[in-house]
Amino acid sequence: MAHSMNVQSSYQLARERYAAVGVDVDHAIERLKKIAISLHCWQGDDVGGFEGGDGELGSGLAVTGNYPGRARSPEELRSDLEMAYSLIPGDHRLNLHACYGEFDGPVDRNEIGVEHFQGWIDWGKSQAVSLDFNPTFFSHPKADDGFTLSAADAGIRQFWIEHGIASRKIAAAMGKAQGNACVNNFWIPDGFKDTPASRKNPRTRLADSLDKIFSDSMNPAETLESVECKLFGIGSESYVVGSHEFYMGYAISRQKLLCLDAGHFHPTEGIADKISSVLMYVPELLLHVSRGVRWDSDHVVTYSDELQAIMQEIVRGDFLGRVHIGLDFFDASINRVAAWVIGTRNAVKAMLAALLEPTERLQQFELEGNYTARLAMMEELKSMPFGAVWDQYCEMTDTPVGMDWLAKVEQYELDVLSKR
Repeated sequence: MAHSMNVQSSYQLARERYAAVGVDVDHAIERLKKIAISLHCWQGDDVGGFEGGDGELGSGLAVTGNYPGRARSPEELRSDLEMAYSLIPGDHRLNLHACYGEFDGPVDRNEIGVEHFQGWIDWGKSQAVSLDFNPTFFSHPKADDGFTLSAADAGIRQFWIEHGIASRKIAAAMGKAQGNACVNNFWIPDGFKDTPASRKNPRTRLADSLDKIFSDSMNPAETLESVECKLFGIGSESYVVGSHEFYMGYAISRQKLLCLDAGHFHPTEGIADKISSVLMYVPELLLHVSRGVRWDSDHVVTYSDELQAIMQEIVRGDFLGRVHIGLDFFDASINRVAAWVIGTRNAVKAMLAALLEPTERLQQFELEGNYTARLAMMEELKSMPFGAVWDQYCEMTDTPVGMDWLAKVEQYELDVLSKR
């Protein structure tokens, strides 16, 4: 009770402080309640999936660490997710990869169907968790040479085209069942380790393959489709077919969503500045919020300047209705449930901080050319009692305040994870 009273009293003081600079804290919290982050299923099992393979990732993907308790089945993964969701304030989504279907026996990627994901659809309904989707163009013999949709071999391309088409049908069924659009994101690992003799030919083949996949129109109320770019990867250091320029052009010309992954650009390049530019020409954006360290190493999201800049740009540009936020990291060096909780709480926390800015006032200073006041207020906001508002939001959503969540994860590790 004392803990709750302290949170309440601190919150009342914070409300007054924010009101003094023109911010309605209660309104900010109401807006935050409507914002869903899409948690990525692959953090829970090190991007292994449930196809019954050898667990080798390939395609330039790597997970570091061997922390005990990796999910080995859909049931275990769903249990871990339920634990994570219970510790994160707000109502959020789940981002599934195609390799996480429930398969009774061998089912190749071009033969997957809605039936293999019915268990996830039913679970989503029972938990009030909406689903997003991704075709899986890696960890497969037909991706071993580093090429899928842009492969020179027409048979390889056709196989992956069929996988893309099958994935579209699954995503649409998910969206129809849950009553809101399932975002279906296309990323491929295609590229060369060393300097290519033709940069044009693979990109020509990729565009043709994508056009074949997207040839039939889909109901946007059921599924929204995005394409994801990348600068380089392990095994594709010299050339990635699906570069930023390629996919930006494709998304604009075909009016698809563009996915910007925070780890898919140069280490000194942030995605926040790209948001307003790209949204002038594409209908909506998908963001993969991650933390690259020197390369696309997909570290757990921390409360960094880059994360804050991303959320600020979404709010300042009034883009909340056009931007879908997903997470993309995988760390097996720490408790995997804790990784979800830390990363997602940070993403939600950064969004709350962005909503607590006096946006109109800042932009009015800018319009008037009063850059002194703009800078002064931006700096003053950094020491505002934001933490008190965050604690109140956690309490009012029945999620742990501060680090209280960690004890629950540690108990879950003792009771469940340690016995796997």
